[in-house]
Amino acid sequence: MANVQVIQRHAHLAGPVKLEFVNGREGKIAKGVLTAISNIRRGSGDEREEEATAIQWTLWGKQAENAAEYLGKGSHVSITGRLRNNNYEKNGDIVYGLAFTAEEIDYLDSRAGSEARRHGGLSAEGGLNSTDRSANGAATRKPRNGRQPAHAGD
Repeated sequence: MANVQVIQRHAHLAGPVKLEFVNGREGKIAKGVLTAISNIRRGSGDEREEEATAIQWTLWGKQAENAAEYLGKGSHVSITGRLRNNNYEKNGDIVYGLAFTAEEIDYLDSRAGSEARRHGGLSAEGGLNSTDRSANGAATRKPRNGRQPAHAGD
């Protein structure tokens, strides 16, 4: 089986990150699964078509925990990871599948947009409702793999 590098840009999440803890070599480890949808546009003018592709990605460890805490349905991300052939035999038939494992996730939403999306606080104009701000009006940075995430507009 060969690994292939996969880059998916400008995707958005179809739902929240599903987090569970599984037994690993060194005890319990977080496993997160997210579905990212990427739109591909082909053609131009009236002939332009858009095709949506949904890919289920698996995340591990701290990356999975952070994603579950800070990402929600509609969050914009850029995911880089590995594609693996996941074929198996069932009742004498070969079942073909692919497994996607995320190596890096970049959070593409602004801090304010991310907070609003997680709390459902976007107004019709796309801005924050006043009730969605913290007590001091500040948003906090979200850790990602021990680093601070890059946010558009910061």
